[in-house]
Amino acid sequence: MDSHVYDTLILSDLHLGADMSRARDALRILRQLRYRRLILNGDIFADLNFARLKKEHWKFLGYIRKLSNPKRKVEVVWVEGNHDHGLVQIMSHLVGIRAYQEYTWEYHGLRHIAIHGHQFDSFGVNNVRFNYLFGTLLYLQLQKWDSRSKVLTRFLDRLNTRWLRLSSKVCHGAIAHARHHQATRIFCGHTHAALQRCEDGVDYYNSGSWIDDRPAYITVGDQGVQIHTYDEPSGEFLYSEEDEVEGEPAEFERPLA
Repeated sequence: MDSHVYDTLILSDLHLGADMSRARDALRILRQLRYRRLILNGDIFADLNFARLKKEHWKFLGYIRKLSNPKRKVEVVWVEGNHDHGLVQIMSHLVGIRAYQEYTWEYHGLRHIAIHGHQFDSFGVNNVRFNYLFGTLLYLQLQKWDSRSKVLTRFLDRLNTRWLRLSSKVCHGAIAHARHHQATRIFCGHTHAALQRCEDGVDYYNSGSWIDDRPAYITVGDQGVQIHTYDEPSGEFLYSEEDEVEGEPAEFERPLA
């Protein structure tokens, strides 16, 4: 258990519903760390089809719902990503948290912005239907055909990021956005590649993804901003009754087909 109490914990791109989603590992991080604010920085879902969600995906959502209980004293923020589009009202009702297009907060006298980052991806913005048919539906099907370790689909994901130069495009767009809004730090996802850059007094951070073989997350606290790579512990994850909140279910039940 990490003894630090962080101001903010940031995760993005879980893609719940995808075979590659590492929701169980992400849940382990939420339970192990102590934080005052949790930001889910976009693409929490793979698409609008809730029938794809597995048991561990519903467990993750159930824990988010418990965190949103005022008794927990944790501010839970969901920033909408391009894969989450159309889920704002459903998500807010399902887990009891508010959704934002972008979220701004102050910490240690500095302005921080969390925005998913697809807004700075011109190819994605201008080819929404193409991306859904080939970038989402076909990619989800490829995951089912791939091996258990998902070597091919993870390789294709990294190749897509490099081919579209997503990391540099989102980084430069985000820094310009932060400068325009007089923010010192800006946090994005979308590219699936963890990254830190400093330019013209603006610090840019990308929280990577939770479909990669080396998922990442970000903490903001007294020690500054840190990008952490998740290290898978030995042993199986066990759900603890200590995580229950009185009056709330342990997890969501999977809806009947």
